Amino acid sequence: MNGKQPGSAATVVRIGRMPGDVLDRFMTWTVARGAAAGTQRVRRSHLLRFAAYAHPIHATPDDVVAFMASLENLKPESRKSFVSTLRTFYAWALAAGLVELDPTRTLGSVRVPPAQPRPIPDVALRSAFAAADEETTLMLLLGCYAGLRRAEIAAVHERDIDGSVLVVVGKGGRGRRIPVHPMLAGRLAQIEGWVFPSPVRRGQHVSPDYVSSRLERVLPSPHTPHSLRHYFGTRVYRSSHDLRAVQHLLGHSNPQTTARYTLVDEDALTAAVMSM
Repeated sequence: MNGKQPGSAATVVRIGRMPGDVLDRFMTWTVARGAAAGTQRVRRSHLLRFAAYAHPIHATPDDVVAFMASLENLKPESRKSFVSTLRTFYAWALAAGLVELDPTRTLGSVRVPPAQPRPIPDVALRSAFAAADEETTLMLLLGCYAGLRRAEIAAVHERDIDGSVLVVVGKGGRGRRIPVHPMLAGRLAQIEGWVFPSPVRRGQHVSPDYVSSRLERVLPSPHTPHSLRHYFGTRVYRSSHDLRAVQHLLGHSNPQTTARYTLVDEDALTAAVMSM
């Protein structure tokens, strides 16, 4: 390490063991790269958690390995996300001259088992609709008939409705156009402004957590708001057998991700074998 840190000892604000100016510089760099707001929050949260364990600028490979071992109870997806944050941070810190060696260099990759599609069953979906009020019903419809994520549901605005198409900007700023299902058309045609205006933030839409709380009140356990998105992907694939179309509608950059949203039922497998 070169022994230098930005700012003087008197002005550096520390957050845990993380110098505040270093964190600010890294986050500014993250924003400059075009990272989505959600990615920015995750990166910051991960680094602060790591800083509570070891000094990020002085951390050794053993510190990083021990920290990752301390996360053994997290899901593989979460642990993989931590590794991504640490590798990104140290690639930046190395280029910025804050460290001489990358302490993540000895980390192996985190193996994430293939995820299984988990669409909500029809009977559970009917139960959710039966228990839902008008606002929650529209959230359910946007999940299972448009495949929207909870953050996308929260942010729908009348300007996003282009005739019979719903224009959505999702993760990574990727835009997509989703044909409006007849179950949604009538309701969306009546909207002015935000579909779900915030009850506490004037002129803004509700938060993703608000959408989750509304949906979780009516979804039978163990189903989650994301089960609605799996339902949409599975239904569209069963009808079209077009994985590329489903990929576009879900806003995925990788078709392998889309495959995790499309459950192939036993009837389809039986038909495939019998067609030989």
